[in-house]
Amino acid sequence: MTKIELVFIPSPGIGHLRPTVKLAKQLISRDDRISITFIIIPPRNDVGDVTTYIASLTTKSQDRLRYESISVVKEPPNADLEPSQVYIERKKAQVRDAVTSIQDPTRKLAGFVVDMFCSSMTDVADGFGVPCYMVYTSNATFLGMTLHVQEMYDEKKYDVSDLDESVDELVFPCLYRPYPVKCLPHILSSNEWFPFIRTLGRSFRKMKGILVDTVAELEPHALKMFESGDGDLPQVYPVGPVLDLEDGSVDEDEKGSEILRWLDVQPDKSVVFLCFGSMGGFTEEQTREIAVALDRSGHRFLWSLRRASPNIMKDRPGDFTDLEEVLPEGFLDRTSDRGKVIGWAPQAAVLAKPAIGGFVTHCGWNSMLESLWFGVPMVTWPLYAEQKVNAFEMVHELGLAVEIRKCITGDLVMVSEMETVTAEDIERATRCVMEQGSDVRKRVTEMAEKCRVALMDGGSSHLALQKFIQDVTKNVASFGFRDV
Repeated sequence: MTKIELVFIPSPGIGHLRPTVKLAKQLISRDDRISITFIIIPPRNDVGDVTTYIASLTTKSQDRLRYESISVVKEPPNADLEPSQVYIERKKAQVRDAVTSIQDPTRKLAGFVVDMFCSSMTDVADGFGVPCYMVYTSNATFLGMTLHVQEMYDEKKYDVSDLDESVDELVFPCLYRPYPVKCLPHILSSNEWFPFIRTLGRSFRKMKGILVDTVAELEPHALKMFESGDGDLPQVYPVGPVLDLEDGSVDEDEKGSEILRWLDVQPDKSVVFLCFGSMGGFTEEQTREIAVALDRSGHRFLWSLRRASPNIMKDRPGDFTDLEEVLPEGFLDRTSDRGKVIGWAPQAAVLAKPAIGGFVTHCGWNSMLESLWFGVPMVTWPLYAEQKVNAFEMVHELGLAVEIRKCITGDLVMVSEMETVTAEDIERATRCVMEQGSDVRKRVTEMAEKCRVALMDGGSSHLALQKFIQDVTKNVASFGFRDV
């Protein structure tokens, strides 16, 4: 039996690291021939959760799943950081040396599997004479949009970051409906970011295949774009949902345990959960609007509240020092019997609780998949990155969520231009998502079941992962790639 080695290169972000590690574990559990070595590029500065997680990984190395962390010089806290893609690209030589150092004559190197933000590592894979695959931790829809806008620019010089005001909508092959231009994410609509997206699109086309964290039954139309027989598009494997639901830190954290105990005594589907990811924070004005909405709605709530960072590229959101000064007068007293305002929240563990009836989310793809997995309908409040596209898909394409507003102006990258959403809009969306027996709730319940079936033997994601394994082993047999 030929033993094969895959080299995984994840992005330093925790939202990319966790699902990529989970996917690797699925691979080695499915085929005894496969061994995987992670070459981990640490974050540029001391990001607590990421650094701790990397340290925990490196102590868990074993024969068939190993973690090698390259060394980097940490940046000072207030340093002007170079773009992530530049930081990662500058680590090519260290990655090449690390791959060379893991030589094992009993294994054949079958390929690299890189994160979407590590696509420049295709050059390193080429140097070892092996193909490069990609893990795409967002959805098939935004993958399709990225490739389409890149193709439009390269072939027709059509620039979506510089459109005439007469253009209201754009048609994408990965969407049923036209997409409103005013809802384009900042990374597509800004002259600063669009060149980066074009570069990503070109690098994606070089991949031999792309493992997408989605489910065939969730995004059938978007996936058709990759089944059209266009030889310019890589093979896509919809292998999701790839969820890391086994984080043991909740049991060791007293605050996390207290939150879960409180949820255990609340009625089923009675609590609305508000949580906005590691980068999501709000101004004092926006915080008060949320509080007013929760006060008026009358619903039980669990609110993970963070203060907005003045520069999200340098600093993460933090906690407010005094909630009494930020929240409306008397809010905490009036809602003490039905709500909790907290900082960090064990999101997956919270969503798993029967008490949760709705989820107000920033629309990060991991968060949306977790919500669907546990059958919790969402209120979409996109804040940055591709999240406006995620929200559009969930609300208008799939009917699995309720929107706060059709298009919210601004992006956390430009926090000073972020639109303040009114209490009226937040209350309306909250009441809507908490409605029992609604069509949205029924569709979410059905999709939760489809996601579970997809991962079972013979399910669509199970078969897609098996297809990837077959393709990788076929590489070794057909081309006889050299030893590591």
